[in-house]
Parts: sequence; C-alpha cells; structure tokens
Amino acid sequence: MQTSFTLAQLADPDTAEADRILRACVHCGFCTATCPTYVLLGDELDSPRGRIYLIKDMLENDRPATAEVVKHIDRCLSCLACMTTCPSGVHYMHLVDHARDHIERTYTRPLGDRLLRAILARVLPHNSRFRRALSAARLGKPFARLFAGLGFNPVAAMLRLAPDRLPVNTTGRGRRRFSPAGPRRGRIALLDGCVGPVLAPSINAAAIRLLTRHGIEVIVAEDGCCGALVHHLGREQEALDAARRRIDAWTAELEGEGLDAILVTASGCGTMVKDYGHLLRTDSAYADKAARVSRLTMDISEYLSRLKLPTTRPLPNPFTYDEMEAFLSFIQTGRLPTDYDATRPREQEDGNRHRPHEPQEEPRADEERGGNAAGPGGGGDDDAPVFEVCIDGGGGRASDNAGGAAE
Repeated sequence: MQTSFTLAQLADPDTAEADRILRACVHCGFCTATCPTYVLLGDELDSPRGRIYLIKDMLENDRPATAEVVKHIDRCLSCLACMTTCPSGVHYMHLVDHARDHIERTYTRPLGDRLLRAILARVLPHNSRFRRALSAARLGKPFARLFAGLGFNPVAAMLRLAPDRLPVNTTGRGRRRFSPAGPRRGRIALLDGCVGPVLAPSINAAAIRLLTRHGIEVIVAEDGCCGALVHHLGREQEALDAARRRIDAWTAELEGEGLDAILVTASGCGTMVKDYGHLLRTDSAYADKAARVSRLTMDISEYLSRLKLPTTRPLPNPFTYDEMEAFLSFIQTGRLPTDYDATRPREQEDGNRHRPHEPQEEPRADEERGGNAAGPGGGGDDDAPVFEVCIDGGGGRASDNAGGAAE
C-alpha cells in the first residue's frame, strides 16, 4: 500500500511504525474471511482491510478521529485472527493500537461513553474493586431490562453477565511463593492478572498445583493487571505505567534467585506481556528490561511442553469410537447414550464404530510365534473397556496437593 506521510510525521516512532505496517498491506482481502465482525456484518469498513484504509486516511492527514471512524475501530475485537491469515505479515495489532491511542487523544466521546469507559478503566484492572463491583452488580441484575429500556444497553449487558456467585480465591494475595514437591527443577513467575483471579481463580490455582507437583517453584510477584485492558481502551500512558510495575516486580526476581520463565494462563495477557519490548522500545530506562521480560514470557502450555513431564500409567488399549462417544456424552450431559452397552465385547466389529480410533502396533515376534498378546482380542487382563479420567477439581489450597506452602 502506498503511503504519503511527511518527513516530519515519520520523525514520530509510532507513525513510522504505522507507515511500515501500511506499506506491507497488498489489499488481498484474505483477512476478511477470518474477521468475525466482517463475517457478521458484511461491511467492508468492519473488516481489517477497511479499518486499515480508515486508519491510513486519519493518520496521513493528521486529522482528528470522526464518529464514523470511531464506530468501526471500536467494533474491532482485537482477536488478531486476521494476522494469522495475512500472507504479507501485516502487523495489524500495532496499527489498531496506535489508532486507538489517536482516537483517545483527538475524539470527544458522548458523556455516557466517557463515564462508562472511565469506570471500566478504574475498576477492571484492580482485583478488589472488580470483586466489589460484581457484588453490587448482583443487586442491580433485576433492573437490567429497565436499563435496556432507557437506552443503557452496555450497562444492561454487563448486569446480565454478572455471575450470581463469585468463586473463592484460594491462592492468596500479594507476593507469594509456592514450593515444589520434591527437588526443584525450575523457578518461574506466574502472572496473577486482574479479572481471572476474581472470575476464575481455579485456573491459576490448578496451574500452581501442576507446576509444583512436577518440581517447579512458582512465584507470584505482584497482583494486578498487565495493562491490556486500559491499552485496548486507548489509554496508552496508563497501560505503560502498568507494564512498568510488572517489569519492576519481575526484574527484582530475575536479579534475585533468577527465573526460567514468566508464565501466563490468559492468552490476552500473554499477548500484551510479550509485546512489552515493543511498547517500551523508546523508553531508555525500561527498553532493555522490557525486552528481557518479553523474551521470557510464554503461555503455560508452551512451558509445559518443554518440561517433558512423566506420563501416568498408559491406557491398556485405545478407546473405541463407541467408548469415546459415550465418554463425551457423559462429560457433556452426565448421562451415557441410551444405546451404549458397556458389556459388548470390544472385538465385535460393526463397521468402523467398534474399531479402536488409533492404529494398532504391528505384532511383535513373540506374538507371531503364538505368545499371549495383551491387546484387543489378546486375552490379557487389559481387554475390558476402561474409562480412566483424572479430573482436578480445583479444591483446597493451591499448594495442598503439591506439598508446597505459600510464603
């Protein structure tokens, strides 16, 4: 895409970055197929390509954002599905983040929108405030229809989404250390986050149990938001301040006993923390520390894949299709299918339904000579259908099963 920024405009590092991103776009439209707002609304301006044109026009002419531009940029979910399908590598995330910052500085929203966004920015990033707000929302839930009738649809939607009961956070608050169960294999910092510990504290609790069980010492350096929430609201300075607080806390751990990784259990937070190096690239005091933190940050699944965890006792035989269908039905509905017969022999084949869903190994030499094979039809003790499911219910303190203690 051709751009026409002036040299004076390109002196700003954010504008220069936007120029590089815009020039990478070739108008192919592949992004439209994966953009949920375009698929739903069918409006070109609600596609990544359409938003890129709007942002380009706004930034090149250095003009304030208009209500039309704001409407289409606000509809972007920042799901970044477009980036996964773009053949040219257009970094849409950095471009739309720059546009949101420009909108926040140049556009005056209606009073109701300003108040709502200010409340979100003051409440959501703080665990205690968010918990109190949800408690109050339960009282206002019966009035959701009234708010909708008065035109306050966002407020009505938030009241409807408020949970009836909040789960208990069993991992504590402030700086915490969870000791490994046995010899220490590694030491990591876990991002506690802002919304997660209130709405779903069992996620981090389960992560701590799993890590400590396998010899990983877990440090929760500090509570609070990574900055993503206010960043997506266009409040760039608040986002950078939150990022600096996280970086300071993790740098203290890095310079102390050291860290092997910084783990995140929420994908949105992971995207934000991995981008700290870019966001603070022009801050001489934090650029190197931010880049170091970004390099160490990974999703918990990325870290677990590198640990080579010991496997539990393997299933004696692969599930058959009938058994897998019955298992999924039980998990989803609490009932087995009415036509499922657990006593039906596994070796009885009916088309593909009773064949194991994974290919069987070739017979070993001793089996070919007539040995007793343990497998389907082999006559061993493992022939009976088996459902072996280990479910971590998330009960108790995070360190109970791991043998560690929060300090």
